[in-house]
Amino acid sequence: MSLAAAPPSPPGRTEARPASLVATGLRLGEVRWAAAALALFLAGWAAQLLGAPAWLWWGLYLACYAAGGWEPALSGLRAARERTLDVDLLMIVAAVAAASIGQVFDGALLIVIFATSGALEAVVTQRTADSVSALLTLAPERAVRITAAPGGEREETVDTAELRVGDTVLVRPGERVGADGTVVEGASEVDQQAVTGESVPVPRSVGDEVLSGTVNGTGALRVRVDRAARESVIARIVTLVEEASATKARTQLFVEKVEQRYSAAVVVATLLVLGVPLLLGAGFEEALLRAIVFMIVASPCAVVLSTMPPLLAAIANAGRHGVLVKSATVMEQIGRTGAVAFDKTGTLTRGTPEVTGVAPAPGHGADEVLALAAAVERYSEHPLARAVREEADRRGLAAPGPVEDFASLPGVGVRATVAGRGVRVERAAADPDGPAGTRVTVTADGGELGVLTLSDAPRPEAPEAVARVAALTPEPVLLLTGDNAATAAHVARATGITRVHADLLPQDKSALVARMEEAGTRMMLVGDGVNDAPAMAAATTGVAMGRRGSDLALDTADAVIVRDDLATLPRLLALSRRARRFVVANLCVAATFIVVLVVWDLAGTLPLALAVAGHEGSTVIVALNGLRLLRSRAWTG
Repeated sequence: MSLAAAPPSPPGRTEARPASLVATGLRLGEVRWAAAALALFLAGWAAQLLGAPAWLWWGLYLACYAAGGWEPALSGLRAARERTLDVDLLMIVAAVAAASIGQVFDGALLIVIFATSGALEAVVTQRTADSVSALLTLAPERAVRITAAPGGEREETVDTAELRVGDTVLVRPGERVGADGTVVEGASEVDQQAVTGESVPVPRSVGDEVLSGTVNGTGALRVRVDRAARESVIARIVTLVEEASATKARTQLFVEKVEQRYSAAVVVATLLVLGVPLLLGAGFEEALLRAIVFMIVASPCAVVLSTMPPLLAAIANAGRHGVLVKSATVMEQIGRTGAVAFDKTGTLTRGTPEVTGVAPAPGHGADEVLALAAAVERYSEHPLARAVREEADRRGLAAPGPVEDFASLPGVGVRATVAGRGVRVERAAADPDGPAGTRVTVTADGGELGVLTLSDAPRPEAPEAVARVAALTPEPVLLLTGDNAATAAHVARATGITRVHADLLPQDKSALVARMEEAGTRMMLVGDGVNDAPAMAAATTGVAMGRRGSDLALDTADAVIVRDDLATLPRLLALSRRARRFVVANLCVAATFIVVLVVWDLAGTLPLALAVAGHEGSTVIVALNGLRLLRSRAWTG
């Protein structure tokens, strides 16, 4: 996997714990204070019912006020110092006012339920953070490093934070892999479920990549370290989800903006509800009680809590299933996608081309053509060169002689002298009537020896994924590629895509996406290469393939498919839509409770205890509703 490097941070498991996760852990103190407030409230209520002295149950109720109200009061006062009106302060004022007219039981009930709502919000946030911090426990703290020693090798156990790129580590059966790297010796099966979500162990042998924190099977592996601890996949996952948890969705930002004005309006309205009856001759205690009830039921607690819990829960759920969404804003906007555009190579296809045909010229043999091409390509790192070499190795073909004077011809091919013959391997024009794929011409001393055809097979899950994405978006799925039209058409037919744009340069992809955005279509661009990054930036949402994705694409993307499984994409779209439905449902529930309770208080007589239960009950309902998206069933639909 090629996830982009995480921002610099101290390496190692313990030190890597994100600051906001620590803060979330501290917020769980709200749970303890809420529990203490509830215990004191029940004790005071029992004392009151049993006829205990008034000073006893009053004292227990006031202790309940202190336990459950000191944190909201402090938060409200800090907000007031910054000239913002906090809902916490409104609730504390209402509770104190209730006690001032002898309604200490109702005020304590308000404190208890309000503290419980805050504790529930902390639990929701912690559940999201737990899915991230659990990853931190996956990477082992120690690893066995193999070093050269006189007369052989030496094994030494070191902290994984001390491992450097190029080190070799030994991973015994049943142990966790200590670093992201490449297998250089041995074969085994590796359980990657905790990191990538793959349900069954995957075979790993020489040349295969393994990830830090995954569990080795029955074979011993020697692994060359490719990334330092702070740049590992796990570290990157933690960083991405940490950033996501720290952001706010557009709806949440709108709600908070409205909250300030609305809270100020509630204060003004409360003063009117108190003052107007007094001017008309009503009793002070009766008017104050009605005003207190109004302040409680009109406060937007449930509205404020309607947005973030569902979105954060959805981010955590997606992360557990191998999709990293970088912010709550992204999770919200994914469900608004109007059209999805796929890159071809490495996205819809495996990204590993294979030689699918060798057509020798008259008088030459297929093995001769392939052997000469592989000899020249020995020194090239191009994916097509790698495919030619692998096919020659598979057929057991050796170079026909020494290779000299190798040179790369950018945009054309490569050339070298092989056994005294000037051999060139160059990309040829596409053959509309021939087999789909990239055609490569092999020449020697100016004469054509033959043509190789290389193809990149579509991912097996691509057709179903495309069909499901098409069913979830109003516009047809698009294929955007820099490859030739014939190859693009072949992949499109194989995956069920009807709108194809081929021969696109990076700026062409970006311009096409930008035009569709300007026309009102919210675009999602799914890609993996450097050439996809501009189009990702132009799209409403960019999604990168995590394993083969370039660093630039991964940094530009709004979401990352960790294990390159396209089947997760329609599930992500569906999850985002469901999260948005939860947000809308929460806002409707919160608004309905406010309207009904306010009308009841102004038009009739709403008991304070019922007002508290109704208002805070709606807050509990929306928080619990958001938690439902943490369940795996929300991902599978």
